[in-house]
This record gives sequence, C-alpha cells and structure tokens, in this order.
Amino acid sequence: MENKKTFLGQPLGLATLFGTEMWERFSYYGMRAILLYYMWYLIGNGDLHITKAVAASVMAIYASMVYLSGAVGGYIADRLLGARKTVFVGGVLIMFGHIALSFPFGANALFVSILFIIMGTGLLKPNVSSLVGTLYAPGDNARDSGFSIFVFGINLGAFLSPLLVGWTQENFGFHFAFGLAAIGMFFGLLQYYFGAKKNLHEDSLYPTDPIQPEEIRPLIIKISVGVFVLALIIALMVLMEWTAMSDFINLLTIIAIIVPVSYFVQIITSTKITKQERSRVIAYIPLFLAALLFWAIEEQGSVVLATFAANRVDTSWFPAAWFQSLNPLFIMLYTPFFAWLWMKWKKNQLSSPMKFAFGLFFAGLSFILMAVPGILYGTAGRVSPLWLVGSWALVIVGEMLISPVGLSATTKLAPKAYMSQMMSMWFLSSAAGSALNAQFVGLYTDKNEIVYFATFGGAAVLLGILLVFIAKPVHKLMAGVN
Repeated sequence: MENKKTFLGQPLGLATLFGTEMWERFSYYGMRAILLYYMWYLIGNGDLHITKAVAASVMAIYASMVYLSGAVGGYIADRLLGARKTVFVGGVLIMFGHIALSFPFGANALFVSILFIIMGTGLLKPNVSSLVGTLYAPGDNARDSGFSIFVFGINLGAFLSPLLVGWTQENFGFHFAFGLAAIGMFFGLLQYYFGAKKNLHEDSLYPTDPIQPEEIRPLIIKISVGVFVLALIIALMVLMEWTAMSDFINLLTIIAIIVPVSYFVQIITSTKITKQERSRVIAYIPLFLAALLFWAIEEQGSVVLATFAANRVDTSWFPAAWFQSLNPLFIMLYTPFFAWLWMKWKKNQLSSPMKFAFGLFFAGLSFILMAVPGILYGTAGRVSPLWLVGSWALVIVGEMLISPVGLSATTKLAPKAYMSQMMSMWFLSSAAGSALNAQFVGLYTDKNEIVYFATFGGAAVLLGILLVFIAKPVHKLMAGVN
C-alpha cells in the first residue's frame, strides 16, 4: 500500500496503531491503578474472603495471565483470523470486562471482568505490536525509533488514566471509575476500526501461516487433551482440598513457566524455520530471561509500590492511585531522547544484549533505592513521596533499554512462520515475571521492607553484570541482527 503521508516521520499506519494502543492502555492501567484498593475495599466489607497478602498475589497472577493469553492471541492471528481482525475482537472483550466492573456486583463481577480482560488483552496486545513491525522493511533503521514512538503512545494512555480514574474513584466511587476505563476502550475501538481500513496493509486481514485442513483434527485433539488435563488437575486439587485462592495461584504460576518453555522447544525444533532463524531464536533465550527478571521488578509497581504508596506515604492531598502515573510519565520524558539516540547512534551502537544488561542494572538500583528510607527512618512511619519518584525514574531508564528494544528485537529475530507467536513470546516474559511475583509479593510487609527491596534489587544488578559477560556470544548467535 503506497501512502506518502507520514506520522512523525514514520508510516501513517503507526498513527492508527499508536491511537489504538493508547486507548487500550488507558482502559487497562486505569483499572489496574485502583484494582488492588478495590480488593481491599471488598475484603473490608466482607464480600471478598481473602487476605490482603493474597490480594497482592491475585494482582500479580492477573497480570501474568493477561500476558500469558498473548500466546493464544498470537496463534489465532497467525493461523486463523489475521492480526487485524484479532485485535478488534480483543478490544471488544476488554471493553466488556471493564463494563462488568462498572456495576456494583461485588466479587463475582470482579472475576468475570478479570476473565474478559485476560482473553481480550491476549488477542489485542501481541498482534497490535506485530502490526507495527509490518510497517517497516527489513533493515530499516527507523524501526527502533518507530517502536519508541509506539511505546510513547502506550504510556500516554497509561499516564492519563490513573489520574482521571483515581480522581473519579475518590470523588464518585469505584464503579464510576471502572466505567471511565470502559469508555476509553470504546474510543480505542472506534479509532482502530476506521483507521485500519485506510492505513494498514490488506495482508494484515489474513493469517500469515493459515491452518491447513489436515491440521484441524490434530488441533482439536490437542485442545481437547489440554482441557481434559486441566480439568483433571483441578479435580485432583479439589479431592486434595487444595481449593484456596493461593492454591490456584500456584497452579497458574506453574502454567506461566511451562508455556514459554514449551514455546521455545516447539519453535526451535520446527521444520518451518531455517538454520539462521533457529540460531536467532536461541539467541533470544537470554534476552527473554533478562526481560523476565526486569518485568518481575517493574510489574511490582501496581502491587508492592502501590501498597507502599498507600501505607508509607502521606496521600492526604491526592489519591494513592496517582503514583501509578509516574511509570508512564518517565517513559514519555525519556522517549524523545532514546528515539533520537537510536536514530543518531549508528556506529558502534550497543547490541541488544548489552542494552538489556544495563536495563537490568537500572531496574535493580530502583529497588535498592526503596530500601534506603527504611534504613534511614525505620519502617513504621510515613516518608517523602520523592522516594517513589526516584525509584520509578531509575526503573524507567531500564525499561527504555529493554521494552522498545525488546519489541523491535523480537520482530527482527522472529522466524517468518512464527511472527505473531514470537511477539507473544515477548509478552510471555512479562507473564513469567508476574507469575514469579505472585509467589513473592504477598511476603512484602512494612517490617521486612528493607530485606525485600534489597534482595530483589541486588539480584537484578548481579544478573545484569552476568549478561555483560555473555553479550558477545549472544550477539553472534543473532546472525547479523543488532
């Protein structure tokens, strides 16, 4: 499709995808900014029968399942519907999920909403990102800059939503606030429906690796076996009386770890990929593991740092949910610089593995910083909000070195037959990281605050240093991709 018009010097299709993801993130992050506090509210009025520690784990496993569902979304786009249709269906499901929370139906509506948003995000998020990759020819230096702009759109929505949704919740209650998130997704659907027709290539309407008639029966058998095994596991859990919320969180954690491992095995052993593509997928494994640890720290912003904001910071003059805007705020502040840097720094630019190593280093420092107020002032009173500001300022340097670079590297390292599914693999790093969080975030309390932050932060710094030493052999396996 020829179109001479551009969007900030990029293909015009980026404007459509920029707006779509901006509104989707508005709805998601607006909901997430108050979801932990909503569960505390339901616990307080007796409608949700779990502890606050388990609520923290629910937040983490919810984030994990949102990203894990991307594996299904990538498959549906690659083999059944095509990326463009899959994105639209996902947006509709997300909107219905937020609508469910906008009604005062308590814990039942909470879990219905979670289910819809998990399914919808899985269909939308990996595929809208893979559509960005299709806007650029192989070797186009504008790709990294384009993804940086795309990530800016994500974070514009994520910045505005905690402010507006948090204010609405403080003044009109939780359900009006969740309704505002639903309206955001509705605007995103409208913008996408009309913009995609004009600005996206017709090929995006069709699967890149359509399922063949002879593959349908084996697929049905695999799905049936998977459903049967899951039902059997749940039945055994019931017989063993492992029916507490924490038991199901443990099950989902195991699934979130097994799925990416299985995906790597499937892709690496596939006959659909070349020797060079296989080498690139192998090179992707250490990047995946580095991203997993990074997201394990970054995703705690809506759980552990949200708890810190509510319990350890004076929020008498603004909603605690507003702290959730710090993450996207710093991304928007940093994005112009990093987009310019990757465009101008053409000679001897850091390889993707080195960028990941420095990203882990900054993520670790962000948590080490959060141990300092407890060391200086104790963990019983309230401290300056500037500690949270500083922590997010550091972790977002790490995110700028990992998130847009990781998105771009994924599209460049992906085998042709697994384009959308490899993008799903990128989001599986978030799924696995959040699943690990589900095992740890419930341990956080004011009393163990110092040890908690120092342990996570120190582990990230050490692994970042390790990645520096293995960066060269990993880069060699990438076979010409930087």
